Amino acid sequence: MTTFSDLGLSPKLMAGLDKAGYTAPTPIQVQAIPHIMKGRDIMGLAQTGTGKTAAFGLPLLHRLLDIGHPPAPRTVRSLILAPTRELVSQISDNLTNYTKGTPVKVVMITGGASIFRQSEKLARGADVLVATPGRLIDLLDRKAVSLEACGYLVLDEADQMLDMGFIHALRKIAQHIPLKRQTMLFSATMPKLIEDLAGTYLRDPVKVQVAPPGKPVEKIVQSVHYTPQGDKAKLLETYLKEHPGEQALVFGRTKHGSEKLMKLLVSWGFKAGSIHGNKSQNQRDRTLTEFRNGELDVLVATDVAARGIDIPGVRHVYNYDLPNVPENYVHRIGRTARAGAEGRAVAFCAPAEMGELKDIEKLLKNQLPVIGGAPWGLADIKAAPKPAQRGARPPRGGGQGKPRSAQGKPGGKSGGKPQGKPMRGVEGGLGAPKKANNRRGGKPQARSNVA
Repeated sequence: MTTFSDLGLSPKLMAGLDKAGYTAPTPIQVQAIPHIMKGRDIMGLAQTGTGKTAAFGLPLLHRLLDIGHPPAPRTVRSLILAPTRELVSQISDNLTNYTKGTPVKVVMITGGASIFRQSEKLARGADVLVATPGRLIDLLDRKAVSLEACGYLVLDEADQMLDMGFIHALRKIAQHIPLKRQTMLFSATMPKLIEDLAGTYLRDPVKVQVAPPGKPVEKIVQSVHYTPQGDKAKLLETYLKEHPGEQALVFGRTKHGSEKLMKLLVSWGFKAGSIHGNKSQNQRDRTLTEFRNGELDVLVATDVAARGIDIPGVRHVYNYDLPNVPENYVHRIGRTARAGAEGRAVAFCAPAEMGELKDIEKLLKNQLPVIGGAPWGLADIKAAPKPAQRGARPPRGGGQGKPRSAQGKPGGKSGGKPQGKPMRGVEGGLGAPKKANNRRGGKPQARSNVA
């Protein structure tokens, strides 16, 4: 069996791994770490929960330890970009744990926090900067940080960054980084746009893959329960009561609907909290901490929590609303069965969501076992209320008797274009000439970096 010491990591890092309880490397770590330590560009594909952070973080820190002197003021030696604040925070926490007892300095910057304080931190320089793209651009525009000395670039959850419309931000950031750099791109899925992106700016990359892209962890027991949209809340209550004291993560589609569902669960006596884009960063951090510490049994979230959040105690994932983008289903259910544990995922499917379910099963190349109800017929689907338009006024009044998957009318898909629809215009690649941006007509529509 391969051990971390077999991979040639610094003894200082090994001490940090021992304290963190790491015993043996995961398959993605075994495959990626030796290539990264040799300076090769990496295209890493692995399902969520398999240890991608350590796969790129440990060899990166190993190489930084060899430098032997602190970074210059306002300079960054390595940059890790991730799509959400929660994922940035998790990566930063892990790297900080790995580097205890070493001089390596890890700095985290995200939106929703004081940009003045972040500027102050960066004034002293950073060995590793972990950031969301939007806030990093703000700091670059203020000249609060320089990437001229950055020799390492990591894109984590690259497919989601494209889904969220960050392609222009990534290109702008790449213009500040030297072309002579080591680049690592990690993702759980491999859509065509990621292939194009990797092909344009990774130099002779090594491709490491430990599972087919989009395949969920095998220890997750998946199933589907067919239910009318208006019955979902009571069905969720039934499932939660069947497993008292076991932590559950519930995914909704909209911020308003998720908040309303959380309040309903609290009124029914559940210890529940919520995270979504309408919450401040402090609120989201506090709720996640409470959930991680076991003070909450149920966390209701939008897809802002579907990537990278590592909470080992989660035993159940309920897809209260099916996602518009089938890949997001894989990321959602990957929040359970962490670190070799077992987990369970149940998808609630209303008549208007049969299309989403078929897309998910197509991605999985398998049908989900049915544990309740029966597949909706064509008459049921046609009779389902049409989706409300994006931005419709939220419903007034009381309870969650008929939960709404889109603001306005019950039971429908969210209105407008799917939030996770891939962006066009990737062919130019990071750092490519500007004329490459116009190879295809029209500009991609930018999207928010919060759910």
